[in-house]
Amino acid sequence: MATEKKVEQITARDVDFAQWYTDVVKKAELIDYSSVKGCVILRPYAHALWENIQRTLDGMFKETGHENVSMPLFIPESLLQKEKDHVEGFAPEVAWITHGGGEPLTERLCVRPTSEVLFCEHYAHIIQSWRDLPKLYNQWCSVVRWEKTTRPFLRSREFWWQEGHTIHATREEAEEETLRMLNVYATFAEESLAMPVIKGQKTASERFAGAENTYTIECMMHDGQALQSGTSHFFGDGFARAFNIQFTDRNNTLQYPFQTSWGLSTRIIGGIIMTHGDDNGLILPPRIAPVQVVVIPVAAHKPGVLDAARALCARLRAAGLRVRLDDGDQSPGWKFAEHEMKGVPLRVELGPRDLAENRCVLACRDTGAKQTAPLDQAETAVAALLEEIQARLLDAARTNLRERTHTAASLEEMRHIAQTRGGFVKTMWCGDGACEEKVREVTGMKSRCIPFAQEPLGDTCVCCGAKTDTMIYWGFQY
Repeated sequence: MATEKKVEQITARDVDFAQWYTDVVKKAELIDYSSVKGCVILRPYAHALWENIQRTLDGMFKETGHENVSMPLFIPESLLQKEKDHVEGFAPEVAWITHGGGEPLTERLCVRPTSEVLFCEHYAHIIQSWRDLPKLYNQWCSVVRWEKTTRPFLRSREFWWQEGHTIHATREEAEEETLRMLNVYATFAEESLAMPVIKGQKTASERFAGAENTYTIECMMHDGQALQSGTSHFFGDGFARAFNIQFTDRNNTLQYPFQTSWGLSTRIIGGIIMTHGDDNGLILPPRIAPVQVVVIPVAAHKPGVLDAARALCARLRAAGLRVRLDDGDQSPGWKFAEHEMKGVPLRVELGPRDLAENRCVLACRDTGAKQTAPLDQAETAVAALLEEIQARLLDAARTNLRERTHTAASLEEMRHIAQTRGGFVKTMWCGDGACEEKVREVTGMKSRCIPFAQEPLGDTCVCCGAKTDTMIYWGFQY
């Protein structure tokens, strides 16, 4: 990664990581604070980043047969109360509407924290026969959860996300869907965001409210804290029974269907920042960067320079790249620092000497390295470098994950790692919630997931010493 610090307004990561994060989201013009406490404004640059995330994920959802729908923003209190575990899980975070048009409402309305009950109400209206199944739905929207402590992208009272909701004739189909969508998230995180993941199952205490099983992708940030980056939930037939959703199967027998939900939110933007950024600001993976290439004319007042820069931009756009021409009146050095701070993956410099030699200069954001390329071959050189940058970012994130993943055989060893090194800690675990709580009390770490890729680290629980064959990840989390 580039190490020379050029943007003095950004606090160094190793001095104060939290302040560095705040500096980046503000200085890179990603957000502004709203007068509504706990809510932020997504500025155009952040919105463009979210649009690229949406575009890619939406395509992946549609390739797997899902359709987009839109549900209401409001949920009647009586509807929310139908699923006991679900409402209890969200009760502390619910925002309530008690008046409309100046008049008291006859029934309170909840501003949706999630939309399971709305989908259930709809399913009860439209599903009668096995021929009506499955329903593979997704919704892009914002939701409200009245968080006490907020932080841009990572935790806010209103945030944007997608929530998938599907309903199936059999348990097996629903379980298959739950894991399929988790794998979609994992593929997206690694291939588009250059964020390696740990895939696994949440413990009972960490499950989504109302779910039989919750699965997660966990990512490691630069500072050693984990970020839950996407979750997929198997509900069984619990919601169907609560909402009396039934269908007639092929044998003309009434059955309850099985449901799933899965979601990924704008919190992933915080993950991108904390995975790839450096002391100069953002570093964005090329596949989702709003601007993949910035072309900066050097000595733009000299004959032919600006025209050549415009022509180069047109060629790069025609090659399918997201390009910006910065022809403002600031100095080239100022522009270099500005676009580094915004994480533009590749900078192209073009000046009189470059034109004379039929070349352009290419500067990579992640390493700071420069090279030249023939001007008439710029499209090929730029495309190849963007792929190299994408691969390097994933490799660097994998290295960080590997170096920040530790193994412990005792609670004391876990406590020492927690206090001195952080990161993920792998141990054996008996599956008892009491042991899970004891680990949290002693180390401060919470369970992250029981990984699908199990490793035989031993045969006894790190806490109680009971025989077990289950390995688990622990960590501090955002």
